[in-house]
Amino acid sequence: MKKELIYRTFSHLPELHTDRLILRKMLVSDAADMFEYARREDVTRYLTWNPHPDRLYTREYLEYIGGRYSAGMFYDWAIEYEPDRKMIGTCGFTAFNCTHDSAEVGYVLNPAYWGKGIASEALARVLRFGFEKLHLHRIEAKFMNGNERSRRVMEKAGMTFEGYQRDAMRVKGLYVTVGVCSILAAEWRMANPPI
Repeated sequence: MKKELIYRTFSHLPELHTDRLILRKMLVSDAADMFEYARREDVTRYLTWNPHPDRLYTREYLEYIGGRYSAGMFYDWAIEYEPDRKMIGTCGFTAFNCTHDSAEVGYVLNPAYWGKGIASEALARVLRFGFEKLHLHRIEAKFMNGNERSRRVMEKAGMTFEGYQRDAMRVKGLYVTVGVCSILAAEWRMANPPI
């Protein structure tokens, strides 16, 4: 995989669709919807970032992201729940390793929409994009020890649990053990044959 493909793809972020979701660019107009979940301790407990302190912070973050999209250096989609026409989270790529044709994915979701299969639906669509459009060989996702809900999302999307990396990350001043799930292109193709 070439860096030029990543730049070309993400500087003009394509809109993705599922039965219930639209995956699209994050917009400054999403600030109220994003702040609704980004301000919550229960949402950020297992994430690397702290709760947003106020709506202005969220708005400034989204303005910053707009510039990153233009530069082709941000790889995350807003998750819009189509029935409610509401931005309810994000899902996308957090890192690429071009040498090894691999990537890491991540996601976050408004708790009002937990337990409805939305995160795994969004993740499955991003995996499809990664294998079909970016021609990745491997996609992985990580979760902090204790976040079994996130592990279930990964497994429901077809990923396989590989194990734990002890004290692999320092998050908010503490070392945390991280679980890793992954899926290979051949596994994805076997589970998703052409129609």
